[in-house]
Amino acid sequence: MPSTALSLSAAIASAALPLTGGADDYTPLLERVGDAQFVLIGEATHGTHEFYEERARITQRLILEKGFNAVAVEADWPDAYRVNRYVRDQGDDADAVQALQGFQRFPSWMWRNTDVVNFVAWLRDYNDGFEPDDKVGFYGLDLYSLFTSMEEVLAYLEQVDPAGAALARRRYACFDHYQDDSERYAYAAGIGLSESCEAAVIAQLQALQHRALEYMQRDSANAHDAFFYAQQNARLVKNAEAYYRTMFRGRVSSWNLRDSHMAETLDALAGHVGARGGKPAKIVVWEHNSHIGDARATEVGRIGEWNVGQLARERYGLANTFLVGFSTFHGTVTAASEWGGPAELKAVRPALSDSYEAVFHQTGIERFMLDLRSDSAAREALMERRLQRAIGVLYLPRTERQSHYFHAQLPQQFDMMLHVDRTSAVEPLETVSRPTGGEAPETFPEGV
Repeated sequence: MPSTALSLSAAIASAALPLTGGADDYTPLLERVGDAQFVLIGEATHGTHEFYEERARITQRLILEKGFNAVAVEADWPDAYRVNRYVRDQGDDADAVQALQGFQRFPSWMWRNTDVVNFVAWLRDYNDGFEPDDKVGFYGLDLYSLFTSMEEVLAYLEQVDPAGAALARRRYACFDHYQDDSERYAYAAGIGLSESCEAAVIAQLQALQHRALEYMQRDSANAHDAFFYAQQNARLVKNAEAYYRTMFRGRVSSWNLRDSHMAETLDALAGHVGARGGKPAKIVVWEHNSHIGDARATEVGRIGEWNVGQLARERYGLANTFLVGFSTFHGTVTAASEWGGPAELKAVRPALSDSYEAVFHQTGIERFMLDLRSDSAAREALMERRLQRAIGVLYLPRTERQSHYFHAQLPQQFDMMLHVDRTSAVEPLETVSRPTGGEAPETFPEGV
């Protein structure tokens, strides 16, 4: 091993905070979080058990010790809201497995796995005994549920304003000839084969917002929550329409629309949770590293991409946000080989030699945290741009370098890094994702 690599690994080993599985593992992390209202926790893959398990452990401590009152995840709003109803004892689902049944579309294992079941069950138990406004919620930030969200808007209006529902149905009829197929709409509207539905979805969102006060004054115990749910679905329809319309125009524009929507939803959620509970919202976000780590510190940021981590830092400030990344050197992962394919147990190849993952492996420490915000020799040494691995819902070992690596500047990207040298795959509740109408797969087309 070259002397420079030895000195770097020694510097990292000296600064590393080992993770032993003990109750105090994440005390240094909570101390560094301080009074931040937003803690964004990533994952280097969409199918690694340790990432889900440790993310849940951190989140539990943030809820118990720091008063965090919402969890927002890289998932569609309607599917996650079903879980929200369950954990806040407002739904009809009998248990956590049933509450997660909304996640049927590829890649269902992202949320229908045993680690998420365990966390959802814990959250339900934790909330037991609290008043409704004090219960911790579970929400989705993503925008793939175009047609599902339209149906949810219509269902809400049928309850509170049947005439408004009829008008909304006429507006949304613009999508009727696409047969609930969002990819089909993306192609037709994106290349100009048909007129877009942009004006219709904007008009519907504005109509809903115009009558917000009237709808929220309805005689209902959860009128504010019900309106917020409907409003977010209408906003999702507007943003999803724009996302699909730009999908074939290039990665940068569609990626930016998606992450802007997630940041916008996070902001709306913060306002809603804060107003409901009478105290500031404190939200944990679960997403892939690619969304959590500040894009300005990566090569994709240089071509104009932004992400949720960057937007959160810009909107809320460095002192009020804390970004946590994960990495692994090798092990196994649950992933597919093609879009819509079954979940597979795949071996993760050892990381490339010029990657951050390889540098962490050279320390010889199996599990550790690394503070990237405080000045240290390790932080200074890690400022050199290196490769970083990102595995999404697909893992393609034959094209490892091209498919799964990009250059980054780690200390600018995250505030804390957690490394688990050998990881294992999540255990899906089932291996085959079932289609839901014609909705596009979650994370399509980027994979993360």
